[in-house]
Amino acid sequence: MQNITPGNTENGLSLAVIGIFVAAILLLGSVFVVPAGQVAVITTLGKVSSQPRLPGLNIKIPFIQTTHLFNVRTQVKPEAFSTLTKDLQVIEATATIKYAVKTEEAPRIYSTISIGDDGIYSRIIQPSLLKALKSVFSKYELVEIATDWNTISSIVEDSIAKELQKFDYVSVKGLDLTGLKIAEEYRSAIEQKQIAEQQLLRAETEVKIAEQEAIKFETLNKGLNEKVLYKLFLDKWDGQTQVVPGIGSGTPPVIVGRS
Repeated sequence: MQNITPGNTENGLSLAVIGIFVAAILLLGSVFVVPAGQVAVITTLGKVSSQPRLPGLNIKIPFIQTTHLFNVRTQVKPEAFSTLTKDLQVIEATATIKYAVKTEEAPRIYSTISIGDDGIYSRIIQPSLLKALKSVFSKYELVEIATDWNTISSIVEDSIAKELQKFDYVSVKGLDLTGLKIAEEYRSAIEQKQIAEQQLLRAETEVKIAEQEAIKFETLNKGLNEKVLYKLFLDKWDGQTQVVPGIGSGTPPVIVGRS
């Protein structure tokens, strides 16, 4: 019969405690949570997995696999810029872009662009945004830009969306152009041009109204022949007023007084 000594018992308990402790570490190290609005890129000894992990409870291999989180919520970033117009005038404004990282592209971003959120704007969004802004504004003169700002904004948004589609890392959710700054002398010239355009539009509208009135009266005059005038007279005649019959059939009579 084997004798159980106090020393053997203590050693057994120590090994059991160590085993439980190691198991707990392995268990905790194999489970991780991806927060809402983020995805995780998994690397296995440096190799990037092709599929990102979605929000919720996930499992990995402890000490071998590492997680890297990326934000896929819509981001809003203002970008102050200055550029030249077609007529070589300097303008300054702020472009506020709304964008979101595509979930399925997070592993490719980690492999080729940035290992975290910090580098996404500076390496992906900003270069394409500034390129689109310079390209669009160089096609329009200052007066066109100042008087049709909303249309220019839409064109810039479409341009940057197409530019970013070449890489397909992110999607553009919107773009706002605000705070246009131009030289005061050009602002005065633009205001005068706007006033002149409004006056011209008003004059053109008045001419169109006059032309329509002329057409209406011409049509009316053509329809007022002798028979129509005679019929109108009979409709209004009270039967008592003395009249001189017209000469010829259908010629309107002439009122000369009461009988």
